[in-house]
Amino acid sequence: MDLQQIKYFLALARELHFWNTAGKMNITQSALSRQIQSLENQLGVQLFERNKRNVKLTSAGRFLQEKWEVELSKLEYIHQSARQIHLGESGTLTISHPDSISASIMPDILSRISDAFPKLKIKLVQVLYENQQEFLRNYKIDLAITRDINHARDIKSEKIYTDNLAIVVPENHPYQKPEDLTKESLANQKFILPTTDEGSSYSDLIQRLFNSFENAPEVYLHSEFGSAIIALVRKGLGIAILPDSYVFHEISGIRFIKLPLETDLYINWRAEDHNPVLANVLKLVVL
Repeated sequence: MDLQQIKYFLALARELHFWNTAGKMNITQSALSRQIQSLENQLGVQLFERNKRNVKLTSAGRFLQEKWEVELSKLEYIHQSARQIHLGESGTLTISHPDSISASIMPDILSRISDAFPKLKIKLVQVLYENQQEFLRNYKIDLAITRDINHARDIKSEKIYTDNLAIVVPENHPYQKPEDLTKESLANQKFILPTTDEGSSYSDLIQRLFNSFENAPEVYLHSEFGSAIIALVRKGLGIAILPDSYVFHEISGIRFIKLPLETDLYINWRAEDHNPVLANVLKLVVL
């Protein structure tokens, strides 16, 4: 039994058609049949029930399909890592980042990476706060840019940027400057805020702002997505508190009032990940 035989089996398990599978695997139908029969003989189990019209997996075949697909994915990751170790400059890197920096620092970060490693493929995703560390540990993402302080020992972090919180209001709103925010004026406002995440230092930062006014705001809507919050503010449905980096999105119909409250950005990665591609990228991002 070899790896190629397992690949033939998994391909046939997906197609359940010898002719189609043989075409996709670039072998003859008779050669595919011999490989599957050889695999069955070596294992001592029947993998497929087949007649002139139909092919279907046996119970043992379904079990091996489920297990081998997982193991093959793990093996492919090991092989890919070996290739990246050899090259140190190619492969795929998955980066999660907050929506707020899509138009501010992300273009600069990606430009630096692209200029240094033109063969490197970058995949950008947005991940909910509660999933970020799990996704890092499970290799679903390689780097996570967040506004939250990391306390996990198996994840490393470095601060890469600082911006400020801002009050986001419609253009016709009476708020013009930070001094317009008072305990009395805030009492008359409806807020649309990012979802409050337990343990999030970013959520705590927003709460500290309200605590400084000794006022619990009326919050009638929460959203994970800053772009959605901004769209609702434009419609006059409320006001918001967001990072002022959203100003780079150049959205008409709203005004950002910068507050003297800073919010830091951190880049996070697996502490025991020795992928040279990751190390090379970190040298560019962590200045």
